[in-house]
Amino acid sequence: MKAPVRLAALLAGALLSTVSARAAPVLLISVDGLRPADIVEAEARGVAVPNLRRMMATGAWASGVTGILPTLTYPSHTTLLTGVTPARHGIDNNISFDPLNINQVGWQWYAADVRVPTLWSAARAAGLRTVNVHWPVSVGAPVDVNLPQIWRTGHDDDRKLLRALATPGILDTLEHDLGRYAQGIDESVEADQNRIRFAEALITREKPALTTIYLASVDHVEHQFGPGTPQAFAAIASNDAMIGQLVATARKAQPGVTVVVVSDHGFEAVTTDVNIYAPFIAAGLIGFGTDGRVASWEAEPWLMGGSAAIVLARPKDTALASKVSALLDKLAADPEMGIARIIDRAAIAKLGGARSASFMIEFKPGFEAGKVPTAAKTTPSSYKGMHGYFPTGRAMDASLFVDGPNLTRRGNLGVIDERAIAPSIARILGVRLPDAEVRPAF
Repeated sequence: MKAPVRLAALLAGALLSTVSARAAPVLLISVDGLRPADIVEAEARGVAVPNLRRMMATGAWASGVTGILPTLTYPSHTTLLTGVTPARHGIDNNISFDPLNINQVGWQWYAADVRVPTLWSAARAAGLRTVNVHWPVSVGAPVDVNLPQIWRTGHDDDRKLLRALATPGILDTLEHDLGRYAQGIDESVEADQNRIRFAEALITREKPALTTIYLASVDHVEHQFGPGTPQAFAAIASNDAMIGQLVATARKAQPGVTVVVVSDHGFEAVTTDVNIYAPFIAAGLIGFGTDGRVASWEAEPWLMGGSAAIVLARPKDTALASKVSALLDKLAADPEMGIARIIDRAAIAKLGGARSASFMIEFKPGFEAGKVPTAAKTTPSSYKGMHGYFPTGRAMDASLFVDGPNLTRRGNLGVIDERAIAPSIARILGVRLPDAEVRPAF
C-alpha cells in the first residue's frame, strides 16, 4: 500500500510544479461602484482617467459586466474571487441576516463563510504567494500577507482588532515606515490613497503571484452625492491616479504582471426611501417587546439597497408563505411603495440569489429600501445613489479593464458575465478553479 501513496505524492508534486512554473503574476484592483460608461465615455463626460484609458488602448475591456443577485459589494466581490453566484458561495448580502438585531449590524467579513474555493485558496494550493489589502470577506482568508477588511465603530479599538486579525507583525512593520494604516470604516479618497501606499510596499517586498486590493471611495461618494455628479467624477479621477501609481510600482517589481481593474456593480440615482418594515409589523409578522426591540418574527425583510429579500422563519409553512405573498401583492399594487417587481423562490434560484429568501422585492429606479421601521411610508432618501437592484438592468453593470502579456483577447469584449472574471484570472495564474460556473472571458 505504501508504493501507490508515494506515487500519488510524486504525481501531485509534479502537477504542482507544472502549475507553478507557468504562473504569471496578477494584480487585481477593485474600484467599488465604478460604472463602465464613466470610463468608456470619459472624454464626453469630462472625466480625467488617463491610466484606465491607456489600459483600454493596449489591453481588453468590457462595455458592461452583468452582475449577480443582489448587486451589492460583498456578494459581488466573492463572485469576483470564485466565479459562482451567491446561491453557491454563500455570501448573500453585505450584512448578515439578523432578525432580532443582536449582531449590531455585523457585516459578512469572514472568509470562513465562503462555501467554495477562491482564487486565494487556489493560489495557495498551487504554492503561489498572495497579498491582500482590504478586500471584502477577507478576515481569516487563506492569504499569505493579509490586511483584511473589518471595522466596528471607528474607535481606536478597531485598530487593535485589525492588528489581531492581520498577518502577525505586518502592521507594525509597515506602519513603522508608512505611518498609521487607514481605519476600515474610512471610505474616503484619502483612506484609499493610504491603502495604495501599503499595497505598493507589500508588492515591492513580497512580489506575490496574486495581489488583491479594494478601493471604496468612488462608491462612498456616489452614495453621498449620486452617480454622474462632479463629486463622483472627481473621485473616479483620483482613483485613476492611484491605479497608475500602483501599477507603475507593480510593473517595476514584477515586469510580467497582468493588471485587472474591476468593479462590483453600477449605480442608480435615488430620491425616496421606502419603509418596507412597517407593513410586516402591521401584519403581525414582526413583534416587539416592551423594550422596543424585536422580540419575535415570522417573516422579515432583509434589506439590500435597491432590493430586499423576504426571509420566512418557517420556509416550508405554506400558510405563512401564502400570507406573505398576499401582503407583497398588496404592496406591489401601491404606487407609493415604488416596487418594480417581486419574485419567488424559484425565480431567485434561477438568478443565483440567496437560498434563504422566499421572495425578493426590486424597487423602481429612484427608490431604495429605508432602514428605519418607525419612519413614514416614504421619506426623502438617506442616500443620493444606490445599487442592489436586480442585475438584469444595464444601470447595475460593473466594469472590467485588463492589460498584460497573457490575454487571450484584446479590445472590446462586449458585455460579459461577472462570473467569468475569476476563471480568467485563474487561467493567467495557472491555477485551478473547478467550481467556476462560466468560461474565462480574457
